[in-house]
Amino acid sequence: MTRFIANARMYAVAPEAEAAWQALIAHVASEAEVALDYMPYPAPKPLEDLWRRPDLGCVQMCGYPIALGIAEVVPIAAPIPALPWAGGHAAYRSDLIVRADSPFRTLADSFGHRLGWTVAHSHSGFNALRHHLLPHWQARGPLYAAVRGELVTARGILDAVLDGSIDIGPLDGYWHALIARYRPDLTAGIRVLDQTALAPMPAFVAAPGLPVEDQARLRAAFALAASRPWFPPLGQALLIAGFSPVDRSSFATTLAWDRAAVEAGYAAPG
Repeated sequence: MTRFIANARMYAVAPEAEAAWQALIAHVASEAEVALDYMPYPAPKPLEDLWRRPDLGCVQMCGYPIALGIAEVVPIAAPIPALPWAGGHAAYRSDLIVRADSPFRTLADSFGHRLGWTVAHSHSGFNALRHHLLPHWQARGPLYAAVRGELVTARGILDAVLDGSIDIGPLDGYWHALIARYRPDLTAGIRVLDQTALAPMPAFVAAPGLPVEDQARLRAAFALAASRPWFPPLGQALLIAGFSPVDRSSFATTLAWDRAAVEAGYAAPG
């Protein structure tokens, strides 16, 4: 009998956060009566390899690659950040960060300097950034003197800004809030210069091989999670207010942003 795995790598920003995710998934799986084995999958192992596994039972995945279809998955539910800018929705943004001592005061001040991005299948680290910069690029042409891509993770962006190898980069806003909670020493040296528009939040997904009845029970258990007595301490630990059921169409915004940039000839941020 196939055993299915769970993982929260995208937002396991620190051991404390991963422990909270693991506990939350265990509660949801228990209520759904779905057997899941939590499998750690630390960076820098490539997420696309994880997402293509046939034994996914409950694994976090960015909405842009869900929409792009880089792996065959079934979206289940997305977290609702308990952050004012999320407005009670399963939505997130990218914070465009600079060093705290940067002279930049507006996004335009950063033009002509050094930009970074994560990977081309990332929404927060690539697609949202490109969408945000598109009108400026259309008005001015190339915006940055140098672009450093393939920094892979949000932590890669944070470290590159802090060490001065890039001047500005996109940081998943929910990831930013979590890392500021658990490792405030890492965020003390940065500030947010600008923010992108909101987009659909990354979701927990399953492989198509997970029985459809199990998929349905997981979806229902996530939807009811916020009402359960075990949820408040975990929700507080993870800065979430609950979960919203999702399907592939929930992430159409990411494809629209991609299409607008590609049709304009703006293939990559820069």
